[in-house]
Amino acid sequence: MKTFKVFADFHNADTQGRLRLNCLGTIEDLARQGIELQDGQLLTFYSEELDVEGTVQFSHEENVWVAVIDGNVLKESEALVMQVQS
Repeated sequence: MKTFKVFADFHNADTQGRLRLNCLGTIEDLARQGIELQDGQLLTFYSEELDVEGTVQFSHEENVWVAVIDGNVLKESEALVMQVQS
């Protein structure tokens, strides 16, 4: 099963440390890939330098989709690793 890769702003977290999935880059990636967010959905979230898998949840407190991630398993994105190795 393919895990989709979606942009996320790692500085846009809620008080519980979940990534809010409401920034423009996220919305564009979701639309481009035809992804409709669902509770429990597993996605890979990336920024310019980081990749991490997360589980989608709906935050009723903020009325926005969020991603639960494990900050201990953040990985450097492949693009950054390739730049460093060059």
